[in-house]
Amino acid sequence: MDNSSGVGVLDKAASVLNALEGGPATLAQLVNATKLARPTVHRLAVALEHHRMVDRDMQGRFVLGPRLNELAAAAGEDTLLVAAGPVLAALRDHSGESAQLFRRQGDQRVCVAAAERPMGLRDSIPVGAVLSMTAGSAAQVLLAWEEPERMHRGLLSAQFTATMLAAVRRHGWAQSVAEREPGAASVSAPVRNPAGRVVAAVSVSGPVERITRQPGRLHAAAVVAAANRLTEILKQSDERSPGAH
Repeated sequence: MDNSSGVGVLDKAASVLNALEGGPATLAQLVNATKLARPTVHRLAVALEHHRMVDRDMQGRFVLGPRLNELAAAAGEDTLLVAAGPVLAALRDHSGESAQLFRRQGDQRVCVAAAERPMGLRDSIPVGAVLSMTAGSAAQVLLAWEEPERMHRGLLSAQFTATMLAAVRRHGWAQSVAEREPGAASVSAPVRNPAGRVVAAVSVSGPVERITRQPGRLHAAAVVAAANRLTEILKQSDERSPGAH
């Protein structure tokens, strides 16, 4: 099937973005994936970076840029973000702790939705906050189901281990205590797209003195339920979309 739109430069730019859907890529990897000339790929990637549709990770590799999330949200087509508000609010009300939704972007994770505690000390992470993929329960969840090569690369500078990620996969959730920040603890669980791929992490977070050094005992069940609810919403949305079987 011919995917050409008849506008060559747009088709080539789209091929670069499509190649980045699978994760960070070097210029050589983009050339190999798109089958375009190296100077063409470099020129397009740099131009897309100027418009924030492409970004760079800490290793200088190309990744999808923040503008794509902004456009999706503005168009009202981001089912996950639309659904996240009430689900996170319910999780906050049930747990009494701040709740967040994280997505991975290259070597970082971004808080794309949050529900703060309505009273008392606020411990939430603001929407738009960019955090490391090397520490925290959400980082563990976003890395635990990655392909082996990408997982091992992510573990090189992480504060958690491969053994810990195996436990995350076994339990279906992760917890961290003072891993990202002294005195802070969190519990996270995976949100999956209809194909089963982990696309986000739901979390609750708060001070250790309130949610204890075993936060999973208090909050894992509720966090997993919230993540499963978002997974189900994504599945239902996909089934209702045009062309679904």
